[in-house]
Formats: sequence, C-alpha cells, structure tokens
Amino acid sequence: SDTTFMFMCTALVQFMTPGLAFFYGGLVRSTNILTIMLQNFASMGFVFVLWWAVLFSLCFGTSLGGIIGNPATYLFFRDVPLYDKISGATLDIPGVLYAGYQGMFAV
Repeated sequence: SDTTFMFMCTALVQFMTPGLAFFYGGLVRSTNILTIMLQNFASMGFVFVLWWAVLFSLCFGTSLGGIIGNPATYLFFRDVPLYDKISGATLDIPGVLYAGYQGMFAV
C-alpha cells in the first residue's frame, strides 16, 4: 500500500510542474508564453538528467563530513535498489520509486 500511495504522489507532483509552466506563462505578455513554457520543460529535462547522474547521490549518498553525500555512492543510479528500500529510508518502498519521488521535487 505504501508503494501505491507513493506512485500516486509522484504522478501528482509530476502534474504540478506543467501547471507551474502555465502559471509562469500567465505572468508574461502573450508573445512570451511559448518561450516561458519551453524554458520550463527544458529545465525539467536538464534537472532530471542531473538528478539521475549525480544529484541523487549528493542528496542521499553516504555522508562526506556530515554536509553532503558522496557523489560516487549512487552515481548514475548505480546501486539504487530496484525492489528493496534504500538504507536509511523510513518507508518500505522501492529505492527507485523513492528516487523518482524525490526527483520530482528537484525539478
């Protein structure tokens, strides 16, 4: 049941981001709406690739001095568990789902 709930929450947060693009589009002149929306979607793609490559590891990897995570811990999602939970996570959900949920907020 935790996994189903997290899937639904991830989907809802993912729908929130295009809504934010429409909100930003409403704040500019009508000639710039398409530009603002394309910038929003381009930044979504860019941040998603960064999250996959290194940012998840910087946030949730093993600690380096208690400030930041080790970038080599989950570099390119290397050791993110597919079915088991991530060490230190409180919910019993798959590691990939946890990473995807947190990634939606990075976007």
